[in-house]
Amino acid sequence: MQQNHTEILLQQTISPQLSVNLSKIRTIAEGSSDLLVNEFVLSGLPAALLCCEGMLSTSTMTELILKPITAIRLECPTAANVFAFIRNHQLYSIDRAEASTYADLFRFLNSGFAVLVLDGADSALVFGIQGYDKRSVSEPSGEDNVMGAKDGFIEVVRVNMSLLRRRMKTPQLKLELFVKGSKSQTDLCLCYMADRVPQSLIAQIKARLDEMELESILSSGYLQPFLENRRGCLFDTVGTTQRPDVLCAKLLEGRVGLLIDGTPFALVIPKLFCESFQTMDDYCYRPAYATLVRWIKYAAFLVAVLLPALYVAIALHHPELLNRTLLLILADAEENAPISLTAEAIGVLLVYEIIREAGLRLPKAVGGAVSIVAGLIIGDAAVASGLISTPMLTVTAIAVIAGFVVPDLAQSITLLRLAFLLIAGFWGLFGISLLGAAVLFNLCAGESFGFPITAPIAPLYKKGFRDTLTRVSFRKMQSGSFTVEEYHE
Repeated sequence: MQQNHTEILLQQTISPQLSVNLSKIRTIAEGSSDLLVNEFVLSGLPAALLCCEGMLSTSTMTELILKPITAIRLECPTAANVFAFIRNHQLYSIDRAEASTYADLFRFLNSGFAVLVLDGADSALVFGIQGYDKRSVSEPSGEDNVMGAKDGFIEVVRVNMSLLRRRMKTPQLKLELFVKGSKSQTDLCLCYMADRVPQSLIAQIKARLDEMELESILSSGYLQPFLENRRGCLFDTVGTTQRPDVLCAKLLEGRVGLLIDGTPFALVIPKLFCESFQTMDDYCYRPAYATLVRWIKYAAFLVAVLLPALYVAIALHHPELLNRTLLLILADAEENAPISLTAEAIGVLLVYEIIREAGLRLPKAVGGAVSIVAGLIIGDAAVASGLISTPMLTVTAIAVIAGFVVPDLAQSITLLRLAFLLIAGFWGLFGISLLGAAVLFNLCAGESFGFPITAPIAPLYKKGFRDTLTRVSFRKMQSGSFTVEEYHE
């Protein structure tokens, strides 16, 4: 009942009576210790300045708001005259707005705004003087680059917006700020180039976001399912990035970015499959070397997914494919193994996932101990005791290391590696071929808001090949770049 009463109060408009407003505000806050109410007299009228402790700069509020506002002296003071004077003759803050309901008032209050409530006024003036502690702009923890920029997104959405604007000073860059989440009231920012992105794509994204009924948005993972393909594609159709330069490059290609307050990751819509093999360093290296590195990434993806499955399939079902020397080595290594080859491979991969998760979640001070223990147990004791064969451990290690080359596809690689391994143990190369065809069909059928994620390869678009299978020089690319809007047409 108390919750319903609070929700009803939030939807009510602000009362002209200051005492009623303060009573309702205290009722809604329910004695919250961070709510600060400063009552004073403004040009002969009772007033109150509200703020949320720890969300704004007290020194800034004192210098820019409290001192100037208490010095206001009007001859015939009324609420309308005082507010008109503040709007037209006083600045106080660059970021100013008005709140007409208690819901708006608390949203501004909890976002670091100072709120001025005046007796006789049916609205409140809000001033943006945010001063809460935040992490400074630093190098992103992921997506490391050798020659690229070293700044990354942080948890404050307005700082992230400024990082984009510093790189893209054109007025065609649009940054639309809005609020989602009934409880968290999280600020979201939709970013796009007005002259590049199809307006139908913007409308569809906004419609998907309006369909959400989330109480809170604490990370990008809360929004991603609402923006992805509903058909169950095995690969992500919405990308993420921590780098402002990467997001700017995607915006120039006609993509849409979504910044979320509270998380240093930006969503990129739509995401193409080939982008998982591209980095900003590719555009700093010479084209020939960048092309070689890109092909290595494609090969590493195939190795990470298929190598354990191919080893099991050939060893169990197709030993005739091996030469005599290699066959004898494998037979000798697996002769004393106590479990089947398939179970052995699955066990090694699961142990690796356990070790990886333990190293990821443990504090950094003890995270190194996981690597030491894992090396002793798997690399020495397990092989010496005969529980795991040396060739199996070698094959698994190569596959795992190859997966590190394409970190964007880590989740898909892990699931596909286990799926191919299971089917290889039952049906050999025939099963791998069937599953490979199914994965390829699923990939080609994947789309994001009408854009196929396999573009520009399937369906074929020759212009896009300049930056997909190869990386041509900027002299050749300057004649025009591949955009999703062009492809859609």
